[in-house]
Amino acid sequence: MDDFFTENKTFNLIDFSKEELRKGEYENCTFENCKFVNCNLSEFSFAECVFENCDISNVLVINTIFRDVRFENCKMLGLRFDDCNKFLLSFQFISCQLNLSSFYKLMLKETYFSECNLSEVDFSEANFSQSKFSDCNLSGAIFENTKLEKTDFISSYNYSINPEINRIRKAKFSFPGITGLLDKYDIEIVN
Repeated sequence: MDDFFTENKTFNLIDFSKEELRKGEYENCTFENCKFVNCNLSEFSFAECVFENCDISNVLVINTIFRDVRFENCKMLGLRFDDCNKFLLSFQFISCQLNLSSFYKLMLKETYFSECNLSEVDFSEANFSQSKFSDCNLSGAIFENTKLEKTDFISSYNYSINPEINRIRKAKFSFPGITGLLDKYDIEIVN
């Protein structure tokens, strides 16, 4: 990690794929309407930062620190969050597109997702216990050996979660969505 440190700064309308963001630590910073497409943010540190209306697709985040980071209205296709620094890793996602991203084997209890597109996201072997998926599209999302105890899926849809290979004790589901727990049986449910 470089010695560069900045805090309480707002970055607006910057295309970081053309104008490189300086490697270092960013604390309590806001990134608005910025582009990071295909950037290498490996070994950066973001603590208590907010990313709003940013395109963060296909970004490298190897050993990147994200602590209490909020993403709002961001396009984040193909991110490998499983490559991030795992120590105190925490974030929330509001109205984001996270298609084809990976949270493989991460410990992310109490993570909040609201109105996100999580199509084909890999949640395998991760711990999302006590998390909330509010009005999220989980089409094709992969749940294998995932801890989802006390997780709220009440308003989410298009998920397929096999109760035999995932821990879903006390998780919350709505009646129409419960069919996503029975997909593996290839049965027809009639209302």
